[in-house]
Amino acid sequence: MTQPTERTGGRAESSADLPPPRRRPGGRTERTRAQVLDAVRAELAERGYDALTLDAVAARAGVHRATVYRRWRDVGGLLADLCAATAGDDWQPEDTGSLEGDLAALNRENLAALTDQPSIAAALLAASFRSEEAARGLRQLWADRYARCEVVVERAVRRGELPPDTDARRLLVAATAPLYHEVVLLRTPPDPDLDLPGQAARTVALAAAAGAFARPTHPALPG
Repeated sequence: MTQPTERTGGRAESSADLPPPRRRPGGRTERTRAQVLDAVRAELAERGYDALTLDAVAARAGVHRATVYRRWRDVGGLLADLCAATAGDDWQPEDTGSLEGDLAALNRENLAALTDQPSIAAALLAASFRSEEAARGLRQLWADRYARCEVVVERAVRRGELPPDTDARRLLVAATAPLYHEVVLLRTPPDPDLDLPGQAARTVALAAAAGAFARPTHPALPG
């Protein structure tokens, strides 16, 4: 269907007068990418990093293997793009009305992602130790998530729960670290009675309110 022309001063503008058409989002290329990345998630979760191949991904996605090889080149490229796609979503941390509540909600999301069966998050963590591209993609994804979560600290400062000089990144790392230590390193089965997400959130919220995560101040140089 042709586009209607605009009129300026009574003259119909030619195609040369009009700006180039904007490229429509999506389309076949993005549909193919979505199919392939869905296949990567499924293969990674079901079979693990060692069994992940471009041929298996292409077969599961119903895409010609040449398309996958041309665009992603190797398994590292697939994993890096999977991380990039995840970083491009619209996720935002929950606003519960308190710092402890916000941190607990974050921790419960992390715990669910790490203990899902199968767990994409756990598979990506394992893959990051075997593929430099996967490791780079995962670092970028974590940087994106921590940046989005800084609003949790900003809200707490506005509510008067935290000192204004609180270092958001240090606080967030401290709040989430116990989950990764217990679930990933120690392989401790989650115990609902212990409520590790809530305990970690409570501990860090109390420490943060006391100034434990204040940015260091540099003493003035003698004049």
